[in-house]
Amino acid sequence: MPTPTAKSIDNPDARWRWLLLAPQYWPTWLALGFLRMFEPLPYAALMAVGRTLGRALRHLPVGFVRITRTNLRLCLPTRSETERERLLDGHFQSLGIALMETAMAWWSSDERIRSLTQMVGMEHIEKASQQGRGVLLLSAHFTTLEIGARAICARLPGNIMYRPASNPVMGFFLARNRARRAKRAIRRDDIRVLIGALKAKELVWYAPDQAYRKKGAQMVPFFGVPCATNTATSRLAKMTDALVMPYFPERLANNAGYRITIHPPLENFPTDDAAADAVLYHQAIEAHIALVPEQYLWIHRRFKGLSEEYPDYYGRGA
Repeated sequence: MPTPTAKSIDNPDARWRWLLLAPQYWPTWLALGFLRMFEPLPYAALMAVGRTLGRALRHLPVGFVRITRTNLRLCLPTRSETERERLLDGHFQSLGIALMETAMAWWSSDERIRSLTQMVGMEHIEKASQQGRGVLLLSAHFTTLEIGARAICARLPGNIMYRPASNPVMGFFLARNRARRAKRAIRRDDIRVLIGALKAKELVWYAPDQAYRKKGAQMVPFFGVPCATNTATSRLAKMTDALVMPYFPERLANNAGYRITIHPPLENFPTDDAAADAVLYHQAIEAHIALVPEQYLWIHRRFKGLSEEYPDYYGRGA
């Protein structure tokens, strides 16, 4: 049986969609249905369910625990092992909560999203509009990623950059859902559409902070550790004259919802040094991690190199 490709998922007229009902995809459909059941719950109940799921996941024999420990050791070496283990516990609770936030981001009304999120710095977007400039909201992979991206689309006609999922059902669902909530869902490899949106003075949400080893990648320090990094932000800003604004969500304590900060446009950006520009971006992420360390996506294998000489931090014997 043929397998749908990532590009075919974006084609609304494709004839392959009946293949998504094949038995091998039933577990994914069941998982999506299970997640959908939680969305109507009150916010406090969703947070409690999420924490419980996270605590359970923390004690399963999954590789994510080992990856998280490695990342915390590399990024926070001055913290004691006890402190890092406590942070690891909090991170997995944050991951469980992120599942519930995903349910809200995908199915809740704009009114509910707006009531739970407070946006700080909207004046920066308004000023960019007055200047006739596009806006690149430069975000990162925190566990609040889904709710953060949805929050801006609940207020403005924004575009969302996304990475196609390897699972065809998830890819189909994500592309269709985000396209419905945003002005446009743009595949991360569709640079032509991204540039067109920015040149048209539109707003684009963009998170290029994960490991990247394709054309244009450079080794850039993150928490002082060099890692393969996407440096395309500088080129995009140069080509489109868009303003680049760091955009970071924060899950508040005591079920108080979310504070999402739109920072002022980066000054003197871009420069002629793409790696130096990426360092500036990494420093902005590090500053936000310092505020909410458990909310960053530590389960990602961030520290990869561009050559075989680079240490294998995530190997079984590491």
